[in-house]
Amino acid sequence: MPEITPETLNHAISQASRGLGIDEIMARFGEEASRRTLQRRLDEMVREGQLERVGKARATKYRTAQPPTQPAPAPVSIPLSESNILREDKPTEAGDPLRDLKDYFREHFSLRKPAGYRREFLDSYVPNETAWLPENLRAHLRTRGTPPEMEGMPPGTYARQVMDRLVIDLVWNSSRLEGSTFSLLETDFLLQKGSTDDPARQQEALMILNHKAAIEFLVEEPEQLGYNRYTFLNLHAILTEYLMESRGMEGALREKPVGIGGSVFHPTNNPALIEECFDLILQKAGAIHDPLECCFFLMLQMPYLQPFLDGNKRTSRLAANIPLIRGNMCPLSFTGVPVRDYTTGILAVYELNRIELMREVFAHAYEESCCRYGVIRDEIGPPNRLAVGYRMELKELAREVVVKRMSKPQAAEHLRRWTAKNITASDREDFIELMEEKLLSLHANNLVRIKVRPSEFDAWWPVWSGQQGK
Repeated sequence: MPEITPETLNHAISQASRGLGIDEIMARFGEEASRRTLQRRLDEMVREGQLERVGKARATKYRTAQPPTQPAPAPVSIPLSESNILREDKPTEAGDPLRDLKDYFREHFSLRKPAGYRREFLDSYVPNETAWLPENLRAHLRTRGTPPEMEGMPPGTYARQVMDRLVIDLVWNSSRLEGSTFSLLETDFLLQKGSTDDPARQQEALMILNHKAAIEFLVEEPEQLGYNRYTFLNLHAILTEYLMESRGMEGALREKPVGIGGSVFHPTNNPALIEECFDLILQKAGAIHDPLECCFFLMLQMPYLQPFLDGNKRTSRLAANIPLIRGNMCPLSFTGVPVRDYTTGILAVYELNRIELMREVFAHAYEESCCRYGVIRDEIGPPNRLAVGYRMELKELAREVVVKRMSKPQAAEHLRRWTAKNITASDREDFIELMEEKLLSLHANNLVRIKVRPSEFDAWWPVWSGQQGK
């Protein structure tokens, strides 16, 4: 039997990728090995940094220490959305073609090979030539997500039709994938109330409310959005308002290093490369003709670059909806996506540049969204021709009524005069009815759609409701 020395111990332990427990080590050295001597020698090697001790009690294992890395600025740690769940979930079923890839990420992250940012993952993607989503899949999802009656409609018509349900779904699911503890009902209540009384959940509540504002930013005026810095930096700023280390980091490309919790992926720390690749992502996204392919491209490339100090995955999930909203396709709300599946998929992109797992997540999530919002649209019926054609006029008139604090009789007279001058005679009666319904439906939680501040609404409401002076 080999003599128990630091060298022989290190050699024996290095042969086991997951490390060895003390009983396994003793079995390798035979009965002559003294447990007490062996334990003392292991403790010395741990103190000297030659070995690492993992686990507790009977589950304790020893493995060879990883070599130290070169000194670098301390990175900001970005959690990987409940990364521990990767090891707690049941294994994949036998016969799954991606089983090896899924099982690879069930290993403790310290046993995986470190990976850095690979510029070629972006450079090798050629818009309209590279296809991360196979044509048959895109054709199927396009059929599911593109109602025939949306042809010729202004951008954002589909999303605005299902806006009330889309907000709660996308807010809750995106926040859930970030680790939020709010339930669906709690999220709905928070969105209605606008704040939480629980001091321990203020940060979570703010993240949720920021999601709502970001969705409204995308849906209300999609004509103003593009694959440019204005859109993406503002989207990030809205999502991270009051959640960053300083206000200056909201909507700003990072200049500090970051680390990914639960992963061996090390994003680039080169500000010049971040800026260059960020602009290249926007350029390539803008050149992709197929909205579904563009959606998937943004879902992967944006978090892989980690252009922001925090909020990268949030920004990518909402940004992925831009091509769908602009193309009047069903939006993607990530309904029914398990945290484990999403996290495993993004890990595969980070560490291996493998897209298959995230493609599964995307296809399933989009099918779910199409099913959900298809039912809602069937209940609502086809979009109102006047509501779509005069959308901006309806919005501006509603805002004018509120800001000028008109009463109901004053608003009615103003609408008659304005309509007579600006609306085709055949549409006037229906337009006035539509406008009056819009005014009657206004409340404190849908003001952003007509760009009214809460203070303006509060000043107008007593006049409108006839309660002024009471």
